[in-house]
Amino acid sequence: MNIGLLLVRLVVGLTLSSHGAQKLFGWFGGYGIAGTGAFFESKLGLRPGKVHAVLAGLTEMGSGLLLALGLATPFAATGFIAVMLVAVMTVHKPNGFFVTANGYEYNLVLGSSALGIAFIGPGAWSLDAVLGWSLRGWPWGLAALVAGVGLGLGNLALRGEPAPAPAAKT
Repeated sequence: MNIGLLLVRLVVGLTLSSHGAQKLFGWFGGYGIAGTGAFFESKLGLRPGKVHAVLAGLTEMGSGLLLALGLATPFAATGFIAVMLVAVMTVHKPNGFFVTANGYEYNLVLGSSALGIAFIGPGAWSLDAVLGWSLRGWPWGLAALVAGVGLGLGNLALRGEPAPAPAAKT
C-alpha cells in the first residue's frame, strides 16, 4: 500500500477542488459564478462568462474530487490538464514561470501531478482499485494528455477579445 500516492492525490485533488468551489459557490474567498464570469468576460475574453465560470468550476471541483478519490483517474487528469492549460494561456504565461509574479509554476505542478498519476495509476487505496479498474499506464496517461490538451485548446479557440470597460457616466 502506497500511502505517499494517497497523500499526493488528496492534496492535489482537494486543492483543485477548492478552486472549483471558489468559482461555483464563492467559498474560500472566491467570487462565485457572477464575479468569476465577469472576470472571464472582461479580462480573458471567455464568453459567455457565467457559462465559462460554471464549466471551469465544475471541471475543477469534479476533477479534483475524482483524483482525490482515485476514481476514473485518467478522466480526472484530463480535466486538470484542460483547465490548467486554459489558466496558463489566458492569465499566467505572460508573467513568466514563478508564482510570486503570478506565473504558471503552480498550474504546471497541478497539471503534471495529475498527469503523472494517470500514468502510474491511483494506487491500492483508491476507488479505481476497489472497483477493479486498471486505468493506468502509457495508453491511459497519453489519452489523458491528448484529451486534456485538446479540450483546453478547444476552449481557447472559442475565446474572443476581452470586453471593453463600460463608459464612464457623465
